[in-house]
Amino acid sequence: MFLKRLRPLAFRKMSFLVFILTSALSVTCLPADTDKGRRKVVHVLEDDTGAVIVQTAPGKVVTHRGGSITLPCRYHHEPENTDPARIRIKWTKVTDALQFEDVFVALGREQRVFGSYKGRVFLEQAGPGDASVIIQNVTLEDYGRFECEVTNDMEDDTGFVNLDLEGVVFPYYPREGRYKLNYHQGEDACKQQDAILASHSQLHKAWLEGLDWCNAGWLEDGSVQYPISHPRDQCGRKDTPAGVRNYGYRHKEDERYDAFCFTSKLNGKVYFLKRFKKVNYAEAVKACIREGSAVAKVGQLYAAWKFQLLDRCEAGWLEDGSIRYPIVNPRSRCGGSQPGVRHLGFPDKKFRLYGVFCFQKNKDETVGGTVMTKSPTDSLTKKKSSSSMSTNATRGN
Repeated sequence: MFLKRLRPLAFRKMSFLVFILTSALSVTCLPADTDKGRRKVVHVLEDDTGAVIVQTAPGKVVTHRGGSITLPCRYHHEPENTDPARIRIKWTKVTDALQFEDVFVALGREQRVFGSYKGRVFLEQAGPGDASVIIQNVTLEDYGRFECEVTNDMEDDTGFVNLDLEGVVFPYYPREGRYKLNYHQGEDACKQQDAILASHSQLHKAWLEGLDWCNAGWLEDGSVQYPISHPRDQCGRKDTPAGVRNYGYRHKEDERYDAFCFTSKLNGKVYFLKRFKKVNYAEAVKACIREGSAVAKVGQLYAAWKFQLLDRCEAGWLEDGSIRYPIVNPRSRCGGSQPGVRHLGFPDKKFRLYGVFCFQKNKDETVGGTVMTKSPTDSLTKKKSSSSMSTNATRGN
């Protein structure tokens, strides 16, 4: 199967036409290869002669964590009177490292969903030739490239669609200091902060939106990079151009860097707990629990800053023991002229006193029109904000 995936399209005998339907379908390519004397045309529409064409074009669909999305895929079969019960539809998640994760398979009326996609992935069934699937309650891990494969007996064809998420990238390092994480530790650190390791495209987009960070960090593909919007001598020389600096792929066990994490819209709300006095870390934990909440994670604070437009010029504890505060509208005495999440480090948990940011989950979530009730340990219902912002500027030295 792996070798079959790598074969050039021109050398595969196909009776299926599989194509991805998205808004970005405008490129035409006319390869010189032939199959049974018939020219193959990679295009998004049928030609004027009505000849058979291969319709396949890369596309991208965008949603956010907790949302629902359709991954579009359609096919046409020759001859058209082929028994639908013999057509096999398979969806697979493809990583940058060319690893394949089964998502969904259907053969006639028989269907099967795999792994974490169970209960969330369904065939759209919008008519003949529709192989599209719907993913509900989208997670951070769903981000990436999906393959749609349609097969009849020994013949098949494939198409691809990229699932993108609205979100925010943030740099992260632990209490132990900077450049302390190997790849796997960086991956775990992001997960602990309600995030995943960012992809290169996510980091590049964040750089375009203003992310500036001098320390190099792991990305999802095992490379180490960092974004510089304002070149300076301590960050690869002042005379070098702005951009995303790339150290290439590094040894995942032996080498240590920071991490760049990615998170998306919250299934809940972050808020600053108003109190008459400041508290140490242990007191902050108890205070949030009394509210039916938990101390917010770093990724949750960044998501609240991005999507809730949370703006607080007062520092507070987070779950990892760091002190931070989010600024949407920069002003004097709020730590700089750019919006972002300010980081004051990791103070002594016992003796230093600050406020606290709490996170409260939504009690009920609607998925595909069905209300899904959280467990009794989850907190009370809070209304989610649908706001978003385009600026993402976190400063580093």
